[in-house]
Amino acid sequence: MGAVNEIVVTAEQLLVLRSIVKRQREAAGVVRRARVVLLTAEGVSSVEIARRLELSPEAVSRIRKRFRDGGVEGLQERPKAGRKDHAVPAATVEQIVQLAMSPPPPGRARWTTRLLGKHVGITSGAVSDVLRKNGLKPHLVRTYKVSRDPQFAAKVKDVVGLYLNPPEHAIVLSVDEKTSIQALERTQLPLPLRTGRATCHTHDYKRHGVVDLYAALEVATGKVTHALTDRHTGADFLSFMKKVERAYAHDEPTNCT
Repeated sequence: MGAVNEIVVTAEQLLVLRSIVKRQREAAGVVRRARVVLLTAEGVSSVEIARRLELSPEAVSRIRKRFRDGGVEGLQERPKAGRKDHAVPAATVEQIVQLAMSPPPPGRARWTTRLLGKHVGITSGAVSDVLRKNGLKPHLVRTYKVSRDPQFAAKVKDVVGLYLNPPEHAIVLSVDEKTSIQALERTQLPLPLRTGRATCHTHDYKRHGVVDLYAALEVATGKVTHALTDRHTGADFLSFMKKVERAYAHDEPTNCT
């Protein structure tokens, strides 16, 4: 064997290398490098090893050098350099966070990853990682509304007080209504769920007008009293409240919110 192919493999290293080759979950590259060293220890030439393992002779030489320099540990996977554009400095991260939480530039509805990346000089992918790690989602928008009723705070206090501390010997009901619910019916029956196939239904449907739903939730027990009507008038709502009253006619006094 030529000097370039000379490696010294101890009996202990042979055992470790053979166990690596037998591992079913070992990385393929590590197994291949271990086989190169084992074949070399058996006296197989570089050309023959390259042919058996479908490698180039240069690759075989590099693997032998890794073993000579680092032993069995030298055959393990080395950390890859990775993408340089994602190594964002702390100062840039802080700048991105502050920009994302500030108003967008004139003429823009919101900050985008491309716009932020252009502003700070990095890629949009790097910006996405920074936003994700900091829990920021500029693309999501939620609406809110503050009541202009001057008595709003007092009313909220009364309502919340009913839930948290209801009056003694009282039943607390939460009453609400959902209006203009479309009564739709699919033109054909849906196809049931099957293995490898989702539930299917037709894209078209028949309209049967709209209905209005009234419901009263008993906070303590979860009992619901409800009614459906074809219209939405004061008389309909009054009729529903009378239904609620009849449902609790033999119970304690009721507080509705």
